[in-house]
Amino acid sequence: MALGAVVALGFSVGAVSAAESTWNFNMWGGKRAFTAGIESIKADLEKVGGGSFKININYGDALGPRRQNPDNIKDGGFEAGQMCIGYYPNKFPLLSVMELPFLLPTDLAARAKVEMDVMHHPAIEKELADRWNMKFFGPAFLPAYEFMGNKRIETTADMKGVKMRISGLNAKALQVFGAVPTMVTAPDGYNALDRGTIDMFGFPYSYAFGAYKLYEVSKYVTEGLAMGGFMCFQGVSLDAWNKTPEAVRKAMPAAQATAIEKMIVAYETADKKWIPIFHKRLEVVQVAASERAKLASGAGKIWAEWEKAQNGKGRPGSEMLKFVQASVAKHSK
Repeated sequence: MALGAVVALGFSVGAVSAAESTWNFNMWGGKRAFTAGIESIKADLEKVGGGSFKININYGDALGPRRQNPDNIKDGGFEAGQMCIGYYPNKFPLLSVMELPFLLPTDLAARAKVEMDVMHHPAIEKELADRWNMKFFGPAFLPAYEFMGNKRIETTADMKGVKMRISGLNAKALQVFGAVPTMVTAPDGYNALDRGTIDMFGFPYSYAFGAYKLYEVSKYVTEGLAMGGFMCFQGVSLDAWNKTPEAVRKAMPAAQATAIEKMIVAYETADKKWIPIFHKRLEVVQVAASERAKLASGAGKIWAEWEKAQNGKGRPGSEMLKFVQASVAKHSK
């Protein structure tokens, strides 16, 4: 990063130069349950580094637009950043397997284990390295998705014509029942609901709705849909990784394990805070298991279409889907 850019971002030149290895990390939004992982990793690795390593977490897209994080890391604009696959259509094609509807477990601990398995799969490591000169370093799993907004949804029939925010592959499950999927980034959700650009906003339940204050511009929230949503992770450029002190790199697995624990606690703490508020301020629509089953019934066809498309482009789609299914079975016991 250019010296002028560093000064403009508010970092002192002395602080940056004092560390042998510095990662400038780009994150949208402010501190919240979702950021507990990177904040934990920062603390653990800086402690191990003993002054030779530093992570500067830049909230609120301070280093650049969230939709350009992969490009900016590849081009050397900054060293590391938050990724969510749904923001980057076709940029992480093989990793998009993790956004197939109703594929991943809803249990947070199980989901975290599946995501760690997948992020260490050689084909995924190759996709990140070859396309983006990037390496996975931080887990960023999300709770299952519910919907909040201004249309009451209790059955699949209620979805017809409703503008619903959800990522691409999950959107296909909703489209079967007439929903109109619309992609809106997390920080834009409040205004989109307030202005009626969208009717219902899909988000990890419950922390994200609270963090972005969507309950202030909503009338309804669902409980029971428990859909998948974004597949997210934290990536760093291979150039920066290779310059990182060896002691820090060796400490990464333990830091990841602690980050997972911290994220689960943060999500559970958020539930205790936000769910009572939602129940007090909004109409909570309990979605029956039979309605969720209707949505999930078409998932197999969507999985098969994804697999065929990946195979057709020379990627190991079948191998990856089977790997994820085996990981889900292993960690859901």
